Amino acid sequence: MVALVPTEAHGDERGAFLNFIEVQRAAVRRSLLGLTEEQAASRPSASELSLSGLAKHVAEVELGWLRMAQEQPNERQRTEETWGDAFRLVDDETIPGILAFWDDVAKETEAFVRSAPSLDDTFPLPTAPWFPKDGRVSVRWMLLHLVQEMGRHAGHADIVRESLDGKGSFDLIAEEKALA
Repeated sequence: MVALVPTEAHGDERGAFLNFIEVQRAAVRRSLLGLTEEQAASRPSASELSLSGLAKHVAEVELGWLRMAQEQPNERQRTEETWGDAFRLVDDETIPGILAFWDDVAKETEAFVRSAPSLDDTFPLPTAPWFPKDGRVSVRWMLLHLVQEMGRHAGHADIVRESLDGKGSFDLIAEEKALA
């Protein structure tokens, strides 16, 4: 059983990007399948990463790039002091709450991408040591970056989940299909 990316309508570049992003989102989300809050928050490997923390982080990263592209303030902007909270659930946060937040971000991302006049439109990068001075990127670049970012973390989620209970992505895909 493969997590095949659905094909877009011929010539629908935006749809292709959104499909690839959604498949990576689904992989991260699927890694949480059947776990308790405690299991999802555990760190069973040498890494500091947990599955619930990965889901929260990727959702916040997507929001951050969306807000940059929209040239709007990010309501979940992290500071040096709160950076670690991007990788773990804090206070009253729950997996259902984080997934609902991410659903809203995903819908907003799709609406933005579908309504952008051109994928060649650019927006400024913030001042940061890892960005070029006065750097700009296109909406297309942002979409490719989101595929890369989510794919990287989906791989992390695979390892963490396998470390928890031995279930790999194919096992989880089959389990998800059985629940559908």
